[in-house]
Amino acid sequence: MFVISGVTGQVGGIVAARLLEAGVPIRAVARNAEKAAEWKDKGADLALAEMTDADALTKAFAGADGVFLLIPPTFDPTPGFTEVRAVIAALETALLSADPAKVVCLSTIGAQAREPNLLSQLGLVEQKLSALPMPIAFLRAGWFMENTAWDIAPARETCVLSSFLQPLDQPYPMVSVFDVGAKAAELLQHDWVGKQVIELTGPEGVTPNEIAAVLSSILGKPVRAEPVARDTWEQIFTDQGMQNPLPRMRMIDGFNEGWIRFDGDPVKGTTTLDTAISRLISAGR
Repeated sequence: MFVISGVTGQVGGIVAARLLEAGVPIRAVARNAEKAAEWKDKGADLALAEMTDADALTKAFAGADGVFLLIPPTFDPTPGFTEVRAVIAALETALLSADPAKVVCLSTIGAQAREPNLLSQLGLVEQKLSALPMPIAFLRAGWFMENTAWDIAPARETCVLSSFLQPLDQPYPMVSVFDVGAKAAELLQHDWVGKQVIELTGPEGVTPNEIAAVLSSILGKPVRAEPVARDTWEQIFTDQGMQNPLPRMRMIDGFNEGWIRFDGDPVKGTTTLDTAISRLISAGR
């Protein structure tokens, strides 16, 4: 039996679906019973737990052949990353107590970067959980193609893709959540010893200009990419309600300047940008 956290999200839901399709029993971990009810209907066991509740997580992880960890994203963290440190502490306690056979943890490209940025949160996760005694795999995924969901409505209305990633003709390492979920499910069904890091990207790098071109094709109207000036970022994010926008700004800097990158030769997924965006639009995004 495999335990899947973040089951109501994109990646966690794909991991759970892949395992159920393979006839593997799962326990779905969620914070909200109503949102997770569909997984119970599909035959999954259901455990309710906040990711900061060590006792509830211990019960959820008990008897697991493997655990998939998806750390809840915090896009506006307090200085010092207080939120993720609380999650790490609960996970350490729960995993040591439950002692699952193995762990697969969704991480990110750039988790190893030395420059502080938003992705440093997952760098902390890797550092702390690497010391656990059970086999653990960190799946470092590229920028999600599905992040384009936020750009579809503005592109329809204005025919403009406002890009924080720049220059517009630079390829960035992107991957679909479908490939990430499939890889995580595959890892859970294999055995290994100790710690391993798997880097995962899409079939090829993606430029903002290419995203605009795909949106143009699918939406049936011209869409052009335009860079968002760096000196406007802080005000934009503050206007959106962020209290501490610097980590997010530095993350984007890291992609643009190239210091958020893969360490080695990443595994390539098969989902293309066209397919990923088509799925988003078909789903009504």
